[in-house]
Amino acid sequence: MFLQTLSATNYKNLKEIEAQFCKGVNCFIGNNGMGKTNLLDAIYYLAFCKSRTCHADTQVIRHDEPYLLLDAQFSSENAQDRVSVSLQRGQKKVVKRNKKEYDRLADHIGLVPLVIVSPNDLELIIEGSSERRKLIDGIISQYDKEYLHQLLDYNRALLQRNTLLRAHATDPELLSVCEGMMAQKASYIYPKRAEFLTQFIPIFAQFYSEIAGDKEQVSIQYESHLQQGDLLPQLAQSRYKDEAIGYTTLGIHKDELAFYLGEYPLKRIASQGQTKSFLVALKLAQFEFMRRACGKFPILLLDDIFDKLDAERVERIVKLVASDKFGQIFITDTNREHLDYLLDRVEGEKKLFTIQDGAIV
Repeated sequence: MFLQTLSATNYKNLKEIEAQFCKGVNCFIGNNGMGKTNLLDAIYYLAFCKSRTCHADTQVIRHDEPYLLLDAQFSSENAQDRVSVSLQRGQKKVVKRNKKEYDRLADHIGLVPLVIVSPNDLELIIEGSSERRKLIDGIISQYDKEYLHQLLDYNRALLQRNTLLRAHATDPELLSVCEGMMAQKASYIYPKRAEFLTQFIPIFAQFYSEIAGDKEQVSIQYESHLQQGDLLPQLAQSRYKDEAIGYTTLGIHKDELAFYLGEYPLKRIASQGQTKSFLVALKLAQFEFMRRACGKFPILLLDDIFDKLDAERVERIVKLVASDKFGQIFITDTNREHLDYLLDRVEGEKKLFTIQDGAIV
């Protein structure tokens, strides 16, 4: 899968951009605030129907403009797909594939397999467990549409149970309906997460080893209430406590990933360089896992990837990225030397773009 062309109008600070990309490495150079990250976010939006950095759709429309338009041509071995997004203030966004509007945006997820590495990934370590669950769910949902549907159903049942708990509606039948739905969906979701992590963690460990030069050991541990057995009896047992505090304390919505450097929690002892290496390894492992699961190369977005890394780690990452392990890559940096160093080592197609004031110059 690769992105051939992109047209962006009024997307954040991108007033009007038209670009044609190569199948290999596409680099974007420019000072901070010029629009490099916004360009990558526009590509992300075309894959996931949402921004990586903004919670509300209206936040991605250029200041004082009434609308935004994104239009892109994607190509794979078997198909050509045109994807467009239009959004007007105060109206529902419209996402189309080959000029046909989707009935459900969830049906679009997975068409464009994509992995992004960005400074925002730090949230995976410093924020709560929901960020780490999003990582798992985001990967699995791109190759398993049923997983996404099951997850949405679980979350709806969870919302209903929490509403009943806060209203102190202790009707056992109503709670049983919600709990039965949650348990049924969890019985599908939990094995999928466990199976995914069994395959993913060794790939991640190998990438970290390559980036760190075999100097450090890292690990990931999966924690879930379903490791104790079926969810249904656990929910029934926790009803009294959950009603007292007003929300559901048990379930796959509480699953956690624990990150370790050696024997200690990563967040407690890792340096900035070790943390960045851990995050880059996570995302490169995501790429490799999805390549195997989907049977095609995802698009790889690398935003400011070399920040906080020493020269040795930068060199190892450049060696990885410049290899034939990856397909189409989009990479941003403010440092021309980093990009020149990378491009000198790329044997395939490559392009360099300069971004200034929200435009390609």
